[in-house]
Amino acid sequence: MKDPFIPFALPSIGEEEITEVVDSLRSGWLTTGPKAKRFEEEFAATVGAPFALAVNSGTAAMHLALEAIGLAEGEWVVTTPFTFTATAEVIRYFNAHPLFVDIDLKTGNLDSELLSQALDRAESEGKRVRAIMPVHFAGRPCDMDRIMELARKRSLKVVEDAAHAFPSSFGRSMIGNIGDLTCFSFYATKPLTTGEGGMVTTADEDYAKRIRMMRLHGINRDVWDRYSSEKPNWYYEVAAPGFKYNLTDVAAAIGIHQLRKAEKFRLRRKEIASKYDAAFSDMPVSLPSDTDLPPGSRHAWHLYVIRLYTDRLSIDRNQFIEQMAERGIGTSVHFIPLHLHPYWKNRYGFSAQDFPEAFRLYQSCVSLPIYPGMTDENVATVINATREILSVHAT
Repeated sequence: MKDPFIPFALPSIGEEEITEVVDSLRSGWLTTGPKAKRFEEEFAATVGAPFALAVNSGTAAMHLALEAIGLAEGEWVVTTPFTFTATAEVIRYFNAHPLFVDIDLKTGNLDSELLSQALDRAESEGKRVRAIMPVHFAGRPCDMDRIMELARKRSLKVVEDAAHAFPSSFGRSMIGNIGDLTCFSFYATKPLTTGEGGMVTTADEDYAKRIRMMRLHGINRDVWDRYSSEKPNWYYEVAAPGFKYNLTDVAAAIGIHQLRKAEKFRLRRKEIASKYDAAFSDMPVSLPSDTDLPPGSRHAWHLYVIRLYTDRLSIDRNQFIEQMAERGIGTSVHFIPLHLHPYWKNRYGFSAQDFPEAFRLYQSCVSLPIYPGMTDENVATVINATREILSVHAT
């Protein structure tokens, strides 16, 4: 019999999540309610932020965060081209512009020195930069000390894209309690999932109030506030033209238990990463690392991204992926840089070499399976297949 296919990613859902969802269904409270509130409170406590606002996607989280800081038409937000399109897409919602800065090839994160240069150049060109949006690629925290220093020097806001970065920390501070606002994704493949969902964390009460209102049509009171009492409580006011971005209790029911397992999940991913490190150290690939992070830092290990040394192989990245699939193993590519996609390329006139490190990483990177539900046998299968392919094609 053919061995079962090992997917690139798979959510880890247990009986606790199932029981909590069933309890929500039986309670009659399906939309935003007591479980969403509980999820927010427990998430805020976990990352050490005063406020956590649950929403229905990571994209919604970033949109609301930029709305809260007052991003305006014609302004610029500095970010990376090496990310999913949602990071830059939300900037365009305001008819504002992404100011892309290249990455550090070793980490996949914003190059902080190039960031400094880009900010100086933008200032000299008269660009109105409002914020910096770092992306914690693969769950490895960016150099937040340097980013915050650059932002404070220029009175810029820092809105973190932490879609990969739970639970991560930079030094002794959790991601979620460093920038002005931090945006998390709970999509099905993320370290913590609610199926679809997201969260914004902040220490700023005004930002929290604005997001709480704007996530539900600009209404000044949540549904839970209006319908959880036996007393007539029907009156509300629309204070702004908001959005429909609230998280349901059914989704939050999953999140409550995912949150409690998050560190256990991370440790299992770290264990798998360590096995990969040991297995591939003599192979013609560059491996991810967390050893150069400041003391106390934590890598979430959402992704394990290797970079093939294609000049030492007789196959390219795409052929490697095909051969892994032939052996029953799913892989992925993170990311196709935004400046290569038709919209971004045509809108801003980019060429492939405008961000050479992002382009270089894209051409050779492969994401291997790394999720808590992988058995040791699954991990060994991935290792053996990877080593076999690389060994056969080494030049």
